[in-house]
Amino acid sequence: MTNTYAVVLAAGQGTRMKSDLYKVLHPVCGIPMVEHVIDHIRGLGTGRIVTIVGHGAEMVEETLGDKSEYALQAEQLGTAHAVQQAEKLIGDLDGTTIVVCGDTPLIRSETMEALIEHHNKTGAKATILTADADDPTGYGRIIRGEEGQVLRNVEQKDATPEEQRVTEINTGTYCFDNRTLFETLKKVKNDNNQGEYYLPDVVGILQSENALVSAYVTSDFSETIGVNDRVVLAEAERVMRLRIAEKHMRNGVTIISPENTYISAAAEIGRDTVLQPGTMIEGHTVIGDKCIIGPNSQIIDSEIGDATTVHSSVVLSSRIGSSTAVGPFAHIRPDSDLGDSVKIGNFVEVKKSTLGEGSKVSHLSYIGDAKVGSHVNVGCGTITVNYDGTNKHITTIEDDAFIGCNSNLIAPVTVGKGAYVAAGSTITQNVPESSLAIGRARQENKEGYANKLNQK
Repeated sequence: MTNTYAVVLAAGQGTRMKSDLYKVLHPVCGIPMVEHVIDHIRGLGTGRIVTIVGHGAEMVEETLGDKSEYALQAEQLGTAHAVQQAEKLIGDLDGTTIVVCGDTPLIRSETMEALIEHHNKTGAKATILTADADDPTGYGRIIRGEEGQVLRNVEQKDATPEEQRVTEINTGTYCFDNRTLFETLKKVKNDNNQGEYYLPDVVGILQSENALVSAYVTSDFSETIGVNDRVVLAEAERVMRLRIAEKHMRNGVTIISPENTYISAAAEIGRDTVLQPGTMIEGHTVIGDKCIIGPNSQIIDSEIGDATTVHSSVVLSSRIGSSTAVGPFAHIRPDSDLGDSVKIGNFVEVKKSTLGEGSKVSHLSYIGDAKVGSHVNVGCGTITVNYDGTNKHITTIEDDAFIGCNSNLIAPVTVGKGAYVAAGSTITQNVPESSLAIGRARQENKEGYANKLNQK
């Protein structure tokens, strides 16, 4: 949108959150609230975005990076004062400015676009985004005339009993003619109990000057939710979680129980993949087509190939190939790379290791700091002993090797291609290609010894 600008209010600390983390940085479905708002605005193609920062300015700027410009509100003196801080960046530009609160993560790009189009079409100097509330208590009311025109915006405390019965409320999102906005901000007074400069007063001033003020009604009240405490944060999380689930379902993903499935806003999921109850897809996770994830699996910042199953397991910052099976009760720790057609069975932990195509670690094993080739079979109870108390060391298992049950591979060590390690072995030296390594104590039976013990 040419000649369209945005101001995002993100300067407040949010004391009702009772948190060391600044309010707008609290995540909703894995992404900070203010970043949701910025991303939705960026979807409009606005010319410039200015985020007003105050408390936690450095953290907000670090989170958003170059997605926005920034203006500092060093002292929190109200919303009108906050918007005024953007004047030095955009105050002399012609066009339309949308003002959005950074704690409204549910507002959609489509709604903001419709608001701006309505504003431009009517030729208004200011347009209020409104919604119909089942319970309007605490919100400013929009009072309209007989022909639907906006007469005034009345705060709850100033509303008459009749006005309090009005259910159309001011959501706190506005459009303004940009030059008019910054000219009018200079006229706002702080003669109120809080001694602050309020943005809604701009609307009142414009109306007193007979400027046209309009309103656009959004059909979805949930978009207007402003997060001020942990209770509302949970509600925003619930709404967005279901919204994200609906998007994926409409794109061909089966979600057995959307109410019991968590999907990050940044996740990508392929067609015909099935998410079972209790599944948590977090961070920038990418899941391919025809996968089965869950029940009760957690996948964070990972890549999952097509037709792979992750059953009741945890996958962290790793890559898993196609047609691979993980779990149940497996733990894939960061920086692991599992190839295609790999099997990781129950109670297996893999850490910072690669496994080639067709390799299997079926149960009760630890594979850490290892390079495992293709078509390797790792028996039950195998451990790559990677840590000497000071440093980590690499275990290399080459293609087609067979590791017998209950083996300890003391790194650094290499098991050659096609080699066998006998069950119960502790391997401290390299095993040549196509060899059999046996590293266990010779069995000795002392006949009748148990009788002597029983006589004591």
